Amino acid sequence: MNADVRQRMLRLLGLGMRSRGVVVGVSQVREAAKRDKVFFAVVATDVSSNSLDKVVPLLNGRRVKFVEVPSAAELGAAVGRVETAVVGIVDQQLAAGVNALVTSGSSGATEEDV
Repeated sequence: MNADVRQRMLRLLGLGMRSRGVVVGVSQVREAAKRDKVFFAVVATDVSSNSLDKVVPLLNGRRVKFVEVPSAAELGAAVGRVETAVVGIVDQQLAAGVNALVTSGSSGATEEDV
């Protein structure tokens, strides 16, 4: 994923945070995923393996698509935190927009499409 696509995705996560369309943190994402409320997730790769081991197998088991970003600080800044390991998208339209953006690259969905 190039830098432009990543920045657009992070801006969409910020909008989702303000509209309560996302849940933030390992425990909240795990609880939402267990209730089949998470439609897409964004995982930071620079967090502890313990955090990743708690959430990634659950996302895979529930067949929730996710994308990885390199920095927990960058992901956290997008949702108003210092840093966070994972953000789960619980709004179906927002999840579809973010998924389209990351799968099609820079020519994907715009903020107006979501």
